[in-house]
Amino acid sequence: MKSVLATLALTTALTMPGLAMARPVTLTTTLNSYGGDGAYLALYVTDASGAYAGSLWMAGGKSKYYKHLTDWHRATAGDAAQVNGITGASVGAGRTLEITLDLADALFDAGYTLHIDAAVEDMRDSPNEVAVPLTTQGAGTPVRGRRYVARFTYDM
Repeated sequence: MKSVLATLALTTALTMPGLAMARPVTLTTTLNSYGGDGAYLALYVTDASGAYAGSLWMAGGKSKYYKHLTDWHRATAGDAAQVNGITGASVGAGRTLEITLDLADALFDAGYTLHIDAAVEDMRDSPNEVAVPLTTQGAGTPVRGRRYVARFTYDM
C-alpha cells in the first residue's frame, strides 16, 4: 500500500499538466558496514535549478530524527507531511534498501537530480550523500556515496 501511495503522490506532484506517462523504477541503496545503528535515508528530487521537487522515500519512521537529514530538512522545512505514506524502517549497516516506484517520464533527461541524505545515530550526518542526475543513460550505473552508501543504482 505504501508503494501505491508513494507512486500516486510522486506521479501527481512531479509530472507536467496533461497526459503523464510513468515507468517503474527500482532504487537500490546498499550501505557500507560502518559499525553503527540503522541509517535514516531521505530520497528526494530537485529540478534543473536545484529547487526541491518532491520526496520519493524516507527510511526511518521517527520524525524527531528528520532534522539530521539536513539538506532534505532545509528543502522541506522539516514538514513530515512530505513523507506521509512513503516511509519504511531505517536501514542497517551493510544492508540494502530496494524500493520500486512509478516515476514520471518527465523526470528523466530533463535536468532532475535524485539526492540521498543519510544520518546515523551517534555518527556524523551526511547531507547529499548521493546526488545523481536522472537520465535514461544513467540507469543501472552504480554510484558511490560519500560516507554511508556503498552503492546506489536506479533501474528501469
